[in-house]
Amino acid sequence: MRDHETLPRLPANHVPLTPLSFLLRSARVYPDRVAVIHGARRFTYAELLERCRRLASVLASTGIAPGDTVAVLAPNIPEMLEAHYGVPMAGAVLLTVNIRLDAAAVGFILRHSGARLLIVDREWGAVARAALADLPDPPRVVEIADPEAAGPGETLGAIDYEAFLACGDPDAPGRTPADEWESIALSYTSGTTGDPKGVVTHHRGAYLNACGNALAFGLNPESVYLWTLPMFHCNGWTYTWAVTLQGGTHVCLRRVEPAAIFAAVAEHGVTHLCAAPVVLTMLIHAPAEQRRAFPQTCRIATGGAAPPSAVIAGMEKLGFAVTHLYGLTECYGPATICVPQPGLDALPLEERAAFMARQGVNHPTLEQATVLDTATMRSVPADGATMGEVALRGNTVMKGYLRNPAANEAAFAGGWFHTGDLGVLHPDGYIEVKDRAKDIVISGGENVSTLEVEEVLYAHPAIMEAAVVARPDPKWGEVPHAFVTPAPDAAPITEAEVVAWCRARLAGFKVPKGVSFGPLPKTSTGKIQKYELRQRLRDAAR
Repeated sequence: MRDHETLPRLPANHVPLTPLSFLLRSARVYPDRVAVIHGARRFTYAELLERCRRLASVLASTGIAPGDTVAVLAPNIPEMLEAHYGVPMAGAVLLTVNIRLDAAAVGFILRHSGARLLIVDREWGAVARAALADLPDPPRVVEIADPEAAGPGETLGAIDYEAFLACGDPDAPGRTPADEWESIALSYTSGTTGDPKGVVTHHRGAYLNACGNALAFGLNPESVYLWTLPMFHCNGWTYTWAVTLQGGTHVCLRRVEPAAIFAAVAEHGVTHLCAAPVVLTMLIHAPAEQRRAFPQTCRIATGGAAPPSAVIAGMEKLGFAVTHLYGLTECYGPATICVPQPGLDALPLEERAAFMARQGVNHPTLEQATVLDTATMRSVPADGATMGEVALRGNTVMKGYLRNPAANEAAFAGGWFHTGDLGVLHPDGYIEVKDRAKDIVISGGENVSTLEVEEVLYAHPAIMEAAVVARPDPKWGEVPHAFVTPAPDAAPITEAEVVAWCRARLAGFKVPKGVSFGPLPKTSTGKIQKYELRQRLRDAAR
């Protein structure tokens, strides 16, 4: 062995990576800088660190041990941000639950994750109560009474978050991981193949992806970041940590509404925000009285669907600069970015939009992103035409799915993470996604499992066959559309009846926004041809 390979790892030269270090540094470097804005509330970085230390301390004192799971069901409020530091500072794993899910889905997630404690905003008290009712061993509950909430919500009779925090020690140092591979968070997919899968991420990946976000999105100590992207989505695409890394200001926003967004951008000097394409459309079509002028250019990152030229032009007129990202829960959010090339701004809008529609190149801290021929496990020709599967490799890919070895084996086959998305490689190396192999529908930034909706449709006594596909929608990007074949001996059924049936059994964003009747096209082996159904909808939209 070479002599240089015998040099040891020591506490002085090997410190496990963790995004918790970002808060420690910013509280030391910028103690009096405003870290969090929420309505009338303001917290400096010194105060944010104190609150997170209190949270970590009280969690540990009430029996939360390293490796335990702590769930949070809340919108973009300071308490949700604090959980991203306080929970892992206790050595626990943070589970941020999608507030748009129904009680059955929330209950499944709490049961599957084995959550020991649930922090819940009272607006979702009724959902939490119903979810907890079916659990054999429900977690302890802490309630948030947000002064910015529209109403009192529903109390579960649990301890208030501020009272809970007051029991903690503001000087407790908190725990940092002994190994950067330790789990930091657990996020559940939207169940694109049935039940949601629990995505386990680690401190190392969270640290690196946050660094990549800060670099790729141009965050700096003067940045003001508006929370329109839900923090429950992949931990806010790790911007919960990236903004703190640079000592920027987090502006919390309880509800994503055009008037509130324009007001925040103008009043707080917002420089950055992330949002699903539906939010961009909302801003463009907001009534004149809700719009506000602002002197700064505000950078907005979007993902889930490529921004069309009309949206890009509309956002530019409003003072926003659009960045296109692509990623998944399994890779901490952003995995690729459509990096602008020199001269792009000089191109006509249509040519710029065509370029920006691409998912782009690997994120700064992701090692590789390519399009694979899964038969050979080699990249497809970079000709912009040959289809393959988008695959990723690097330190910002999840540890794996919780208690799901079969899914892990498939996801990591051949030494790559398989996204399930189909795309092409352009001659310049940029990736462009062409189709979704798993047939998911991305509606307003939310993934809708077609299998889940189809299961509900098949349960209807008057429906013999059902298939759900994405239908283009000017507001939501995509919405689920159902194709059904009525049972031959059943009474006639209407579109309104089918929609009502689904609405009674599904979260609102999963309910089909249209229903078509008739025989479904099939292959020779009897498989429904969803590609043809999608084409019908595209043709009808022309």
